[in-house]
Amino acid sequence: MSRVGLRLPGAGLRQLGPLLANARYEIFPAASAEAAVLEAVPRDVVVTVTASPTRGLEPTLAMTESLAAAGYRVVPHLSARLIRDAAHLREVVARLAAIGVGDVFIPAGDADPPAGEFTSALDVLEHLAGLGNPFERVGITGYPETHPKIGDDVTVQAMWDKRRHATYIVSNLCFDPATLRQWIVRIRRRGVTLPLLVGLAGPVDRTRLVQMATKIGVADSARFVAGHSSAFVKLSTPGAYQPERLLDKVGGTLAAPESLVTGLHVFTFNQVARAEQWRQGLISRLGGVS
Repeated sequence: MSRVGLRLPGAGLRQLGPLLANARYEIFPAASAEAAVLEAVPRDVVVTVTASPTRGLEPTLAMTESLAAAGYRVVPHLSARLIRDAAHLREVVARLAAIGVGDVFIPAGDADPPAGEFTSALDVLEHLAGLGNPFERVGITGYPETHPKIGDDVTVQAMWDKRRHATYIVSNLCFDPATLRQWIVRIRRRGVTLPLLVGLAGPVDRTRLVQMATKIGVADSARFVAGHSSAFVKLSTPGAYQPERLLDKVGGTLAAPESLVTGLHVFTFNQVARAEQWRQGLISRLGGVS
C-alpha cells in the first residue's frame, strides 16, 4: 500500500475539500502521460496539456484532440511565442473549435527566439479579442515568486494588463506558504478579481522526476530546471516536500471567500496516477467533499 500523504488532516486541510474536488492536472505531451490519464483520471477531472518550446504546438494540439475524443475536458497551453502569426492563430482556434474546446491557457512561453510575431501572452490575448473572444474560458499566469527572467513589478503589471482578456489566473509553483499567502492578499488589494487556481506540485517520485526531465529533451529539460530551479531542488530532496503539508499551512487563506480561490492546478510531472491516488486519498481522509 502506498504511504503517500498519511498525515492526519490539519485545520488548514479540512477547509479544502471543495478545492481538491476542483483540482485539474497538468501534463507534458507524451504518449505515456496520455496512457496514464486514460487509466487513472476520472472523466470529470480537467487535464491541461503544456507546450514544448522545442517541439512546438503540434504535440499539444494532437494530445488535446485525443483526450477530448476520449471524453475529457482538455485545456491546451497556447504559448504565445510558439504561434507564428495571426493566420497560425486562426488555424489553432479553428482546430480547437472543431473539437469543442472552450478553455485555453495562454502563457508567454519560453521559446527563444519566438516562432514569429507574438512575444507575450498579451499579444495573443488581444488578437483573440479581435477574433471575437472565441474561448469561453481563458487562463493566464500569476507569479507568487520571482520569475527567473522577469522582475516582480513587471509580472504584476502584466497580470493587471491581461486581466480584461482573461477569465481566471493560474499561479505558478510556490513552495513558501508565507509567500503564497502574501501574494494572494496583494493581488486582491490591487484590484485583480479574477478567480484563482493555485498551482501545486503533486507528489512525485524523485527518480521518475529525473527520468521525465530527461525524456522531454535536453533543451526543454534545461529550460525547465532553469525556470524552476527551487522547485526541482525541493522535489529532488528526500522528505523536503509533501503537497498536503503546504496546503495545510495555506488552507485558511485559500478557503477565505475574499481570496477567490476556486481550485487547484496540480503540476503532475507526468506522474498522473500518483497524483490522482494522492487526491482521492486526501479527499477520503477529509470525509468527502461538502
